[in-house]
Formats: sequence, structure tokens, C-alpha cells
Amino acid sequence: MTDAELERALAAVDLPRPAYWQAQYLKNVDQLSKPQYRMLIERDVPLQMRDGVTLRADVFRPDAPGKFPGLLALSAYGKDCQSAPIPAQPINSWVFDHNVEAGDIEFFVKRGYVYVIPDERGLGKSEGAWHGPFSVQEQEDGHDIVEWIAAQPWCSGKVGMMGISWFGMIQRFVAAQQPPHLAAIFPYEAANDLYGVAYEGGVIQPFWWELEREIPAHTTASESERLYSPEELEARVNAIAATKDIALNTNYVRLLARRKTAFFDQLLHPTNTDFWARRRSRDKVGKITVPVYTASCWIPFFKPFMQAVWDDMNDPTLNVPKKAAIFGHHIHTALPGPPELKYEALRWYDHWMKGVDTGIMDEPPIRLFVMGVNQYRFENEWPLARTQWTKLYLRPFGGLHALPEPTDADPDPLVHRPPIISTERNSVRYSTPPMSAPMEVTGPVVLNLHAALDQPDATFIAKLWTVGPGGERFPLCRGVLKASHRALDAEKSTPWNPVQTHVDPTPVVPGEVNEYSIGFPSISYVFRPGERLELEISTCDPIDIPWHHRMNVMGPLPSMTLTYYKLYRDRDHASHLLVPVIPIGAPHG
Repeated sequence: MTDAELERALAAVDLPRPAYWQAQYLKNVDQLSKPQYRMLIERDVPLQMRDGVTLRADVFRPDAPGKFPGLLALSAYGKDCQSAPIPAQPINSWVFDHNVEAGDIEFFVKRGYVYVIPDERGLGKSEGAWHGPFSVQEQEDGHDIVEWIAAQPWCSGKVGMMGISWFGMIQRFVAAQQPPHLAAIFPYEAANDLYGVAYEGGVIQPFWWELEREIPAHTTASESERLYSPEELEARVNAIAATKDIALNTNYVRLLARRKTAFFDQLLHPTNTDFWARRRSRDKVGKITVPVYTASCWIPFFKPFMQAVWDDMNDPTLNVPKKAAIFGHHIHTALPGPPELKYEALRWYDHWMKGVDTGIMDEPPIRLFVMGVNQYRFENEWPLARTQWTKLYLRPFGGLHALPEPTDADPDPLVHRPPIISTERNSVRYSTPPMSAPMEVTGPVVLNLHAALDQPDATFIAKLWTVGPGGERFPLCRGVLKASHRALDAEKSTPWNPVQTHVDPTPVVPGEVNEYSIGFPSISYVFRPGERLELEISTCDPIDIPWHHRMNVMGPLPSMTLTYYKLYRDRDHASHLLVPVIPIGAPHG
């Protein structure tokens, strides 16, 4: 298809041309679903689950006779807010709501899809008790809702799933339940390991606990109260409450006092136990039998959301038609209904649920947005086969160089001042010289750091920045690791993707030098002449937010203990970044 033919075909179906659609792969664009229906809205429709509990859902369907494919948007954020009549808001809008993530309902309904958004059990207008994020109950309910949709007189018998973040994360769980009428899924910004979201690098991520107030639960059921005897539960609560970082955080003191909440359960499980295995979809994808398109945008923080894209692509047990894409950068997010979720998902679901050969499976399996040059391109594998793995060594005077330090140079000191005595945030920075020519870095990045502490535990926060000739800085990614969680899973780890077990934390011997492997979310960035790559190592990462939210969303929970770090980068301790350099101009997908 030529560019001119593509433009005419898009006009026929009332679609703009997305920047990531390449004409040579597109087929039958003029047969894509076009807006031809009005939207009929049915509120609070009853859905009965296998155990007799009734959920309530909002159903948005074409106001016309006939049978249409169904799209299920499932989350614990409540159905009512998902269809609020507001236009898409940029991330800096005063009314931006990151939980309105079901997608653009009207876009799909006008094009001949039925959108179903339920209140999960225990939430909003549904019966029952909510069992917490991605519980077995939520997974089974997802299966039953898919089958309810398929049985309705307005449904063609084919069902897909839609939405971002929570709406995306639940899709793998539901697909692994193998509901007979599920046809395909499109998980977007969808982590596959809840432990890695709630405990980033083993460190509590307060943003996750902030979701407590976002969920309209009227009845909750604590799993801990079912798992443990009253004596065991009390002992576990007391042990967690005595932890200094918790005891001096009044927000968590309140949370422990409330009990009976899902996030109370999570606070009681700081290591990667069976509690988290039940909520880890990464281990369940081998049961999925429908096509999977995993997508995201570049997210500087929260590695699990990015890593899941590559886990799906590289997992041989997920033996289904599959694709992956990275669309732009997270700072350009607009909600509700980000464009990439509309146009690419329309092409995906028209292909699998309406029988339109859109050419989507003829493309190479991976589509990337390359920052710096701001261009899309296709790739065939991840990491890229043409990667030149390059070590950049930490050097004295804040240097980051291709050769290691040849001397017994003294370590760099770093002091963590706990937030109960100071708002000062200390860090140590290492930077390359300005680039003399373009350099592309695409793939996973790892910091292998040798360090000593004067305490049994501490937090490492590492950030990568691009720094322009005028000193302007742009964040690329962040890695977090709790020192006691440094043990690697030998079977799952690779040099470019260290995987910590998070099972049996081992306190640090004060003064002992240990090596810490800190994985970052993957990136794709072309450094232009004059720009530098900068590594920043710090102990906390506060977020600039209104005063009344500070304790709840302060970034990875900072230690309440004064701690001295020594960062080693001498000839016997060659601390370095492992960087995936891609030859400029080399052939690709």
C-alpha cells in the first residue's frame, strides 16, 4: 500500500494516520471498522458469578440490531468514573486522573464493539467482598464475566479485553483461566509481577499504597485473616509494626490499625512468598491460548511495567501469536483514551474478532519508539541481536569511561539523612564526556555497583539521565534495590537482566564490600553530539507533590536510619554500567 492509498483508505474509515503505521505492512485499511453507530448505554446491569454473587456493570453497545464483539474493561477503580464525559487530559492537567484507564469507550462502540465495565465484587454497586488486587477471586470473576458477555444476544461470541495498568494486568490472569469465548487480549502498561510493583527492588513503593483511597470498596476481605490463626496474625502485625521504617510512618501505623484491607495484606508480606505467587501472572502465561499484544510507553520508573513487555515476547511457554510495542514516552500520556490504545487496538481486534486481515501479523513482532530522534521502527528480537554490550566504568571525579580505574582510588562517600531529621537529598553523579557523534542506547541497562554500608540495610536508587549541552536534564530510567535483597535468582538472571529472589533477605555486614546488580527499565535513546549520559546514585527519591500527599507518595519508602555509604570504583572493584550500544545505521527489522 502506497502512502497515497493509505491516506485515502484512512479517510474512508474516519481515522488519522498514526505515526507508527507503516504503509508497506498495512492491508485492508478501508475495511477497518468505521464509526457508523450511535451508542446505547445500560447502567447497573446484573451479572451473576458462579457462586451466585451478583456484580453490576455498565454496558455500552451499538444502538442497532445485530451481534457485535465484546470488550471487557476490568479493574478495581470502579465503573462509574470510567465513562465520565471529559475529554482526554494531559498528565499536567489539574483534573488528570491516572485511574480512568478503561480506554475510549465511544470510539469502539461507534465502530461496532460492545464495551462492558463492571464493578468488581465488594466495590461500588456489586455484591460480595473485595479480596484485593489480582486475587484468585478476581481472576475467576474475570473468566465468568467474559462468558457472560459472550452469552448475551448482542454479542457475536467473541470477547477481548481493554485498558491500561490494572485493566491491562488483569488480562493475563483472565486469559490463563481459558474462558472459551476469549478471542485475544491487549495488555497495556501491564506489569506481570505484583510484588515488583508493591516492593520495588524490595523497597515499599508508597504509590501503590496510595491506591487504597482510589478503590470504591464497601466490603473488603483480608486474606491474611484467612491464612493465619489469630495468634500468627498478631505476631506478624507486631513484627511489621516494630520495623523502624514503618513505626515512624504514621500513614502505615494507621493502615495496620485499620486491618481488613487489601493493602494491609500486602504490608504483611514484605518478601516474595506464595501470597505474591498467586498474583504473579508471569508464571501463568503458559496457560494462555489466545493472541497477545503487549504494549507500553517508555516508563522511566517501575521496571515491572516495562519488563513485562519483554517477558511476554521472550517466554517460550507463551506459545501464541504475539506482538510487542513501545509507544512514545509516559510524559505524553493523555487520559481517558490514549490514541495508541485506540488505533492499534482497533487494528488488533478487527483482525482477531472481525476477520479483517489488517496485516498486523505480517509486521516484525516488535515496534519501538526511539527517543532522541523520536522515530518508530520495527525489530525482530529483544535484546537486539546487533547489540554491542559496553561497560562504562565509574571513575574518580564523577567520570564514566570505557576503561576501568587503574589505581586503588578511595571510594566516593554518600550520606543518607533520614526524612525525620532532614529534607536534604544527597547523591553522587558520574557522567560520560559530551558525545562527539550520535550514540544509540537501546535495551536493558544494568548497574553493577561495589559498595559498603555502616548499617545492616539501606536503599540504592540509581537514575540515568541525558544531559544537554546547556545542562538540561531528561530522565531515562530508574533502578531501585534494597541492600538486604541483593541475592540473585541464578536460573532467571542474565547479565542484562538481574532478577533478585526477594525471598530471604540477608542483612549486610557493616563495612563489608558487596556487589549489587541493579536493573533499570529498558530504554531506547539516541544521544546527539554534545549530550552526555549521566548516572546518579542516591538513597531516596522524593516526588514534588502537594504537602498533604507527601507521606503517601514519597517515592520508594526512605529509610529512617542515618546511613553512610562508600561507593567503590577502584581496580579491585570495577563498578560499571552495562550499556546496550546499537551501531548507528545497522540493518534492523
